[in-house]
Amino acid sequence: MSWFKVDDTAHAHPKLLRAGNAALGLWMRAGAYAAQHLTEGAIPGVVAQLYGTAPQVRKLITAGLWHEHGHKCPRCPQPPAGDYVMHDYLIYNPTRARVEDERAKAAGRQKRARERASEQRSQERNPRDSSANRLRTNGDPSAENLESSANRIEFPDDIAGQGHMSQREGDNPSRSPRPDPSPTTSFGGSTPPSPQGGQQAPAAELFTAWWTRFGRGTAQGRTSVRRAIEDALGNGIEPRELWAALDRLGATSKPVTGGTLQFALADLRKTTTPGAAVIPLAAGARRGQVARAADLFAAALANTPQEHAR
Repeated sequence: MSWFKVDDTAHAHPKLLRAGNAALGLWMRAGAYAAQHLTEGAIPGVVAQLYGTAPQVRKLITAGLWHEHGHKCPRCPQPPAGDYVMHDYLIYNPTRARVEDERAKAAGRQKRARERASEQRSQERNPRDSSANRLRTNGDPSAENLESSANRIEFPDDIAGQGHMSQREGDNPSRSPRPDPSPTTSFGGSTPPSPQGGQQAPAAELFTAWWTRFGRGTAQGRTSVRRAIEDALGNGIEPRELWAALDRLGATSKPVTGGTLQFALADLRKTTTPGAAVIPLAAGARRGQVARAADLFAAALANTPQEHAR
């Protein structure tokens, strides 16, 4: 914000007394306009007509408070024809360049103050990372390092896919995280994977192998998957069958719970037979709705002899 400066003795200055109160009001309004728009004392003719009258403008020129085009004052610039300039404006008021420079400096100070306040808030929220972040980001203006630590999210270890390397991050990054169906992962030919060194318990072994393959594609936590595997083994399910059920759930992106494991095991035991590559269908499984309705109607008639007689 700029200010139009008026001396504290202006109330008794001979020029202002000669101009009169009405013309003095025009002079004050025009001075505020020049300060706001940084005109350095230049007053457009349309502004003078908007704020005052022609007699008031003439009184200001006669008193020496304004100059019109063609004036003789050596200290004031020459305005275009139809415009006016305030006498000795730049003696009491700053130039346009000075005001813009001060505004730029003030904006810089405010920006630095906001950055310091933001850094202080970040340090209060994350006191453990504040010193490490300062050491890491000094001299590195990249967008990643300019991001405040308050905006970085730390995910807990039990979120899906955070614990082990998935297939996408392994030797073949172009492959999907889901395993390709193959005879080694189907029921009837699969065996639970063997842990390194043979030191893991069956539950931990199955969980580690399943999570490595399917953990990135599930929304479950590790604890829930591990508990479901431990409960299934505790209920007497063989590791070989359990692995086949886990493999099917992981390939179809279904959650691993006690209920889904039971359904998968029942489905595997019902539809898979050793040495058969085709799943048998129940007789009449593809009968249409009309045929099934006719069968139900015939059965109803057979059960009601009176209706049949009619």
